[in-house]
Amino acid sequence: MRFRQKFNNALSGVVAGIVVPLIAFLIFFLMTNHGLSLAEYFRKVEGAGNISEIMSVSVFANIIIFLVFNRLDMLRASKGVLGITILWAFAVFGIKLF
Repeated sequence: MRFRQKFNNALSGVVAGIVVPLIAFLIFFLMTNHGLSLAEYFRKVEGAGNISEIMSVSVFANIIIFLVFNRLDMLRASKGVLGITILWAFAVFGIKLF
């Protein structure tokens, strides 16, 4: 079975839409941690009130995977990524409100 046929489903898009922002956050953390542990970093970010901004930057990476799936004509997977991106956006909006 070819790669496109095997992974052209909404579940693949959902998984990619969850995993890619986590990887983006990990890269962001490694670039900006200044010697802090992950727990200390979370406390610092929470204290500064930057959680929603960091989530937004992490979710921005979903654009790349969405465009790759679109270019490969994997429209079902693109729908999964889009759906999860919308859920991430609601989460960021909810955090901003509270």
